[in-house]
Amino acid sequence: MDMLDAYVGYDLGSCSEPDDIPRTDETVWILGKQYHATDDIEAIRQDVQSRLWCTYRRGFVPIGNTQLTTDKGWGCMLRCGQMVLAEALTELHLGRDWHWSEETRDATYLKIVNRFEDNKQAPFSLHQIALMGDSSEEKRIGEWFGPNTVAQVLKKLVKFDDWCRLVIHVALDNTLATDEIVELCTDQKAGPDPGWQPLLLIIPLRLGLSEVNPIYIEGLKKCFQLPGSCGMIGGRPNQALYFIGYVGEEALYLDPHTVQRVGCIGEKQESVEQEQDATFHQRHASRIAFASMDPSLAVCFLCCSRAQFDQLVAHFKERLNGGGSQPLFEVTKTRQAPWTPTTVSSASSRKNSEPNEAFNVISATEIPNEEFEELEPRPLDDSDEEFEIIA
Repeated sequence: MDMLDAYVGYDLGSCSEPDDIPRTDETVWILGKQYHATDDIEAIRQDVQSRLWCTYRRGFVPIGNTQLTTDKGWGCMLRCGQMVLAEALTELHLGRDWHWSEETRDATYLKIVNRFEDNKQAPFSLHQIALMGDSSEEKRIGEWFGPNTVAQVLKKLVKFDDWCRLVIHVALDNTLATDEIVELCTDQKAGPDPGWQPLLLIIPLRLGLSEVNPIYIEGLKKCFQLPGSCGMIGGRPNQALYFIGYVGEEALYLDPHTVQRVGCIGEKQESVEQEQDATFHQRHASRIAFASMDPSLAVCFLCCSRAQFDQLVAHFKERLNGGGSQPLFEVTKTRQAPWTPTTVSSASSRKNSEPNEAFNVISATEIPNEEFEELEPRPLDDSDEEFEIIA
């Protein structure tokens, strides 16, 4: 049996108690909310179950010119990207305290979940993510994504969906430049806060070579505690996971490595397919030691208003960069100008004209990485004409 067909989680039909949350007196944090591990166990599971769970699917219409009708084995990071975007949309349109149940008929919820169904018409379907990755990120359909790649793809796709009202900023080079974000979010259509477009902030990080450096673990924990936390996209080596919280020294995550049959939930309240809707929800989270996580990940936050963004920046400065833990990234007002060869040329000219002046060579570690160059957005393609459904 292929291990990717095996569900890494829990047998929901088993009578044994799930091992999702340990029996302890420790605090559990889930996306900015605090719980007691034993006293609040039902509330914890209800909170976990209310997150949108995106997994491998099989039987969908082939993507592009390929014959791929399943993403098993290659789509886990794309599914994690779907989950973090779904979380941002849920919090923005329904609120952090909203809870899902099997009887849910909320029209706004249906608008959200329909956007992630596996068909080419859905704005954030696997099809659209894979096709955008192919056209703008040089990732062939069926090729594995990293956290930064899926973030860049989602950043482009949200521009084609006016209803979602989100803009995405991907902070590169471990640096959050606040002026860039203010300019982005105030140069768009007015959201809930007039003049401010709701923001999904994604900060890709590399926190070690082959494993997470222990000095960063406290900082990762604090990210789950902050208001507006939308979790983290990352995983363990060769396996992407969506992290939603932590207890003790273990991160809690939703695992996309379950293969489920594709299906349609329905767009109207009276036509909801309950059984299919339930496949987008998982009551029990899984756990992994922070030390076992892959060091390449991205932390994600939602700011629905300018006030929430200002508060988040204050938390970054006080709790992440000034609270005793090793800073995960730099927070600055403006981004340092990128290094160019003219820097050396002008320095060389000064050296030649002033031979007695010392010349400082810039080391490679001081040269910032080039910023991501925005490519022309690919128009959203919602036609299925060239597709042939394979039984």
